[in-house]
Amino acid sequence: MYFQTLDDKSECVGVYTNGELFFDSLPTGISRTWRHSGALRDNNIEYAWLYTGGKNLQQVCPDKYSKQLLASQAKFRAYLKSFKIAKINLRELCFFDLVPHDFLLEFCEVKNKITQHVFETFDRPENYAYLSDVHRLLHKIKFNDLFLDTKNSRNLLTNTNDRNRIKKLLSGPKHIDYNLFGTTTGRLTTYTNSFPMLTLKRELRQIVKPKNDWFVSLDYNGAEIRTVLALSDEPQPEHDIHLWNCENVFGGSIGRSEAKEKFFAWLYNPESKEIENDFYNRDSLLEQYYSNGCISTPFGRVIEVEKRKAFNYLIQSTTSDIVLKQAVKLDQFLHGKKSFISHIVHDEIVIDLDDSERNIVPLMRNIFENNIFGSFVSNVNAGKNYYDLKELNL
Repeated sequence: MYFQTLDDKSECVGVYTNGELFFDSLPTGISRTWRHSGALRDNNIEYAWLYTGGKNLQQVCPDKYSKQLLASQAKFRAYLKSFKIAKINLRELCFFDLVPHDFLLEFCEVKNKITQHVFETFDRPENYAYLSDVHRLLHKIKFNDLFLDTKNSRNLLTNTNDRNRIKKLLSGPKHIDYNLFGTTTGRLTTYTNSFPMLTLKRELRQIVKPKNDWFVSLDYNGAEIRTVLALSDEPQPEHDIHLWNCENVFGGSIGRSEAKEKFFAWLYNPESKEIENDFYNRDSLLEQYYSNGCISTPFGRVIEVEKRKAFNYLIQSTTSDIVLKQAVKLDQFLHGKKSFISHIVHDEIVIDLDDSERNIVPLMRNIFENNIFGSFVSNVNAGKNYYDLKELNL
């Protein structure tokens, strides 16, 4: 049964279906809607937005519903504008308590029609289950506001540019609104009205602090390099990948930093012949994963790309999906605990850890390291803010 939620926060329970509005509890039998809402607990609900690959309502709206949609969206924007003028924080109030129910009936009905159209005309993505898991996780992160605090960050306040940046951050959105479809490869971006975690100047990370007691950061040691090895069915080195490359790829002739530099120069330059051996063979992987102008990744993504960029897309996309899949597993593990996923930055997952649960850190590391390709060696760091993270020896 098609339905629409009336707000996307978990504490705001409201649903439209079959021409009626339901509050406080969800009607039975609902199964298909446009996007996820925090009030939804059933993992079997399907989301039309994922079928479209991230397109908006206007982009997939049939012509016969276009006028109705535009009229409803115009009213919707007018309400939002009035709330902004009145300084009403919609993250603290339920949207459906602030607008006429006639409007909700009108807007949700056209959304229902568009949602039904999508399910009837779009193919279900091969990786739908995975996308649904990530979609729900990113929604959860969106409603965990960050704790921003300048205490013990005096060094930043002496610089005029940094001081102005901090002032802007403190007065802006405190939540991270990730865009699941922001890039072709699937690597996350953030929407405009979001805390800029992915592009935040490194030093400014000092003001991002845990709500609990610690930040614990998990990231792979040489994530993209290990992805290349995994796709090539090569064994994973059980120590630092760059030192391993020094010995096994460069014969011990160069140091770690130069080996790292040379590898990434080869990875991102399709013309480079710096590295061509049994461990890292670009042509062999392209023969396996690139065909008819498209990369087909192990996570069910089919990405149209010119051959010159194909290898880079394959590695970047697969690495991103490995990390996001592990983030979903970690979120499931943390269910019911005080600790939670604070944010994700490329191949790094940051946990807001309650000190009483410090014993779970080795378990989280084990979950993170063991992905669909086997075991990737990881780095674990911890600290009282997102900048001053120190390595944990577990």
